[in-house]
Amino acid sequence: MIIIDLLSWICLFAGGLLGIVGGIGIHRFPDFYSRLHAAGITDTLCAMLILLGLGLQAGFNLAAFKLALIFVFLFFTNPTASHALANAALHSGLKPKLDMDNRGAKS
Repeated sequence: MIIIDLLSWICLFAGGLLGIVGGIGIHRFPDFYSRLHAAGITDTLCAMLILLGLGLQAGFNLAAFKLALIFVFLFFTNPTASHALANAALHSGLKPKLDMDNRGAKS
């Protein structure tokens, strides 16, 4: 039981830490696409780790089953939503900021 609690708290802590790192990435990255990447990766992985930690805390009951259903739903919808946002931004004419954009500028 102590091992399950320890694994649960590790998952919850890692999920919370990834949420903070994702927020910092959204704030620091230069353009829409890199910010979307930071948000998409951390949103999916952060939610998955938190749900796994909560599922371990719940044990094998109806609450854990519901958390597993939420896990499966997020597993398919978060990457799909990120892809749809990036695709819509690209089709609307938003260009990614490339490293070569800053090479010709002198500071």
